[in-house]
Amino acid sequence: MRTQTRVSSKLKSKKVLAIIVISALALLGLFLFLFNYMGFGSSPLQPGNSVFIDSSNQSETNFETNFVDYELEVFATGLRVPWSMVFTSPNRLLLTERPGRIRLIENGVLSENPLHTFPEVLNTDEEGLMGIALDPQYEINQQLYVCIAYEKNFAEPSASNTISSAVKVVRMTDAGTKLIDEQIIIDNIPVARFHAGCRLRFGPDNKLYISTGDASNKESAQDLNSLSGKILRVNADGSIPADNPFPNSAIFSYGHRNPQGFDWHPESGVLVATEHGPSGNDGPRGGDEVNIIEAGNNYGWPIVSHEKSQEGLINPLILFTPAEAPGSGMFYRGSVFPQFTNTFLFGVLRGEGIIQVVFDDNAVGKVVSYQKLPDINVGRVRDIVEAPDGTIYFSTSNTDGRGQVYEGDDHIYRLIPKNNNLP
Repeated sequence: MRTQTRVSSKLKSKKVLAIIVISALALLGLFLFLFNYMGFGSSPLQPGNSVFIDSSNQSETNFETNFVDYELEVFATGLRVPWSMVFTSPNRLLLTERPGRIRLIENGVLSENPLHTFPEVLNTDEEGLMGIALDPQYEINQQLYVCIAYEKNFAEPSASNTISSAVKVVRMTDAGTKLIDEQIIIDNIPVARFHAGCRLRFGPDNKLYISTGDASNKESAQDLNSLSGKILRVNADGSIPADNPFPNSAIFSYGHRNPQGFDWHPESGVLVATEHGPSGNDGPRGGDEVNIIEAGNNYGWPIVSHEKSQEGLINPLILFTPAEAPGSGMFYRGSVFPQFTNTFLFGVLRGEGIIQVVFDDNAVGKVVSYQKLPDINVGRVRDIVEAPDGTIYFSTSNTDGRGQVYEGDDHIYRLIPKNNNLP
C-alpha cells in the first residue's frame, strides 16, 4: 500500500513538474512573441556604422570619401512641436508649429509674435498644423502652402458615417509681416489623432504633392474613393492634372500608412519617400519603410507590411524594425558636405537622430548603404532642410509628449563644417 502511495506521489510530482515546464515554455514563447510584435528591441543602427545592402559596393559609399566633418550649432530655441520649415531667402526661415502657428526667424532672430495663427487648428496627438511649401514661383508671387487639421463634419464618398475632422491645404500670400489671401486648395482629407500625414512639396514638374495618413482607418489606404493613406498630386490651384494615374482623382499612389517625408533624386528624378510602420495596435511594431514612389502604384498597406509581399504590391527599398519613426525626408543637393551630396537624409523620432541613405550612381533607385549619423544627440528629430548656403537645418520634436524634454526645447539646430569654414 505504501509502495503504491509512493509511486502515485512520484507520478503526481512528475505531472506537476511537466505542467510547470510546459507553462514556463508557453509563457516564454508568449513573451518572445509579444517582445517581437511590440518591437521593444534596440535599433541595429549604430551611429556612424554603415549598413551595406550589397557588400560588393562598400567602396562606393560617399560617406567615406570627400568627408567634411560637421559640428552641431543651436539656431533657435523655445519652440513648440515645430513640424516643417522653408527658407524664403538666405536669411529668412518660416516654420510651422503643430499648435497652429507659423513662426518667422529672420537674420537668426525668432520673432516673438507668430507670423500667422490658425485658430481652427486641431492640435491633438499627431494632427495640427503640419507641412509648409513654397510655390515654385515664390520669388514672383510670394505664395506658400500649408496643411491644417481642423474640425469639420463631412462624409466620405465611400462611407456612410460622418467624419468629424479633416485636413485642408491652403494657399496664402507672404506679405512680409503677415500672411494674407487664404484660399483652400484641397479639402476633406480624412484625419484622426493618429496617422495624420501631412507633408507638402512641389515636384520637378511644378505639381504639388501631398502625403496623407490613413487616419487610423487602415482599410481606407486601399480605397481609391478616399484621400487618406495616399500621396496626392494636384496643380498649384488645386485642380487635377490631366496626366494623374486615376481619372479625375488627386491620387498619385496609394496603400500608404503614414508617409511624412519625400523628395526627388537631384539627378535621376526618382521620388523617394519615408513611411511609418505599424504601432502594435494595427500590426507588429516596426516595419518603417523607405520607398520609391511611382504613379499609380500600390504600396500594400494594410494588406502587407514588414517583410511580407504580394504580387502587384510594391516592396520597400529599406525596412526598419524596431521602429525608427521617420518624420521627414530630403535629398541634399549642396557641396558643403560632399559626403551627403545626392544622398537622402531624414529625421527619425523614436530612433532620435538623422539617417542617411546612399544611392548607387550607376543604377537608378538602387540603395548602396544607409547609416545613422553620429553625434546627433538631441532627441526626436522631425524636419530636415538644406539652407541656401548648403548647411543643414533640422528641428526637434521633444515637446510632443513622447520624448525627453531638454532645456530650451524645442530647438532648431544646424550642421555646419567644423571650425565654421563655410565656402
